[in-house]
Amino acid sequence: MKTFLLIFLSFLLISCEVKSQENQSVNYINTEDKFSQKISEIKDFVKDSDYNSNKAFLIDFSIASSKFRFFVIDIKTGKILQKALVAHGDGSENGKTKNGLKFSNLENSHCSSLGKYLIEEKYKGQFGLSYRLTGLDETNSNARKRAIVLHRLSCVPDVEQKTDICLSFGCPMVSDDFFKILEQHIDKSNKKIILYAYN
Repeated sequence: MKTFLLIFLSFLLISCEVKSQENQSVNYINTEDKFSQKISEIKDFVKDSDYNSNKAFLIDFSIASSKFRFFVIDIKTGKILQKALVAHGDGSENGKTKNGLKFSNLENSHCSSLGKYLIEEKYKGQFGLSYRLTGLDETNSNARKRAIVLHRLSCVPDVEQKTDICLSFGCPMVSDDFFKILEQHIDKSNKKIILYAYN
């Protein structure tokens, strides 16, 4: 009887492990599919426009802040050129549900907003050199009013972490070193670059 129970328990453990691995695989495929879809959307959006049609920045807020989720992409090939950590708003964190982060376009919400942004003028502000962002969708149309900008802060690490990273007031906030990389892309571009935040 003991032998039978041991065999049965072993079978259950193996089944659970296989099921877990299958779920992880499905999630990974879904993430890849979503990534490809967003690149396709950007490609269509910048076609026949005055925006940069070679490079774009993507942020996948469905990925934990402890993992790389800011991507510099080659629009034409779909390849990732660089990737990094990026912070989300503390309002998004405080309003988090089982479905993920909360997103809002409202002033003083401290939430991250989804949608396409145009990376605009560079300026020196509270966090040093930063880039103003103009929201191009209904979901982020108040970006200017809310002072949502692309900036850096030393609390954001360069490598993936085991726990979530620091929070912003709603801005996409990156590490000092990664900001320097983004500067190279933005400042050397003859056309404005699109940043696309999605979930």
